[in-house]
Amino acid sequence: MYHGKAGRKLGRTSSHRDAMFRNMVTSMIKHESIRTTDATAKEVRKLADRMITLGKRGDLHARRQALSVVRDKEMVAKLFGELAERFRNRAGGYTRIVKVGYRFGDNAPVSILEYLSDEKKKEKAKPKKKEIKA
Repeated sequence: MYHGKAGRKLGRTSSHRDAMFRNMVTSMIKHESIRTTDATAKEVRKLADRMITLGKRGDLHARRQALSVVRDKEMVAKLFGELAERFRNRAGGYTRIVKVGYRFGDNAPVSILEYLSDEKKKEKAKPKKKEIKA
């Protein structure tokens, strides 16, 4: 039976899948945006959000847990510095999946997985309420 088996297999062995997810999360931290298929983006999002949560915790154990996945000290430093500060006041939902169409070769649905932008920029983008003069 297949009970309790969460996650997609994506047509790969478990070792290949784990390595691919590690590479994609590292690229996600480095570039803050990656382009991949919809199914892969939904799986990588889980791991990318978990890394931000570890960065927000900020203790030694969290850093070692992040290093077991990312394995690039510069990217872990960015995760625990810049990205942790950006999402300090946010309680989850650090990533966004934007569907962008279909891949040319095999017509697979493609999307962009990206970290959300700063809260400060979002506040500036809100239009001001117009006063009604009577």
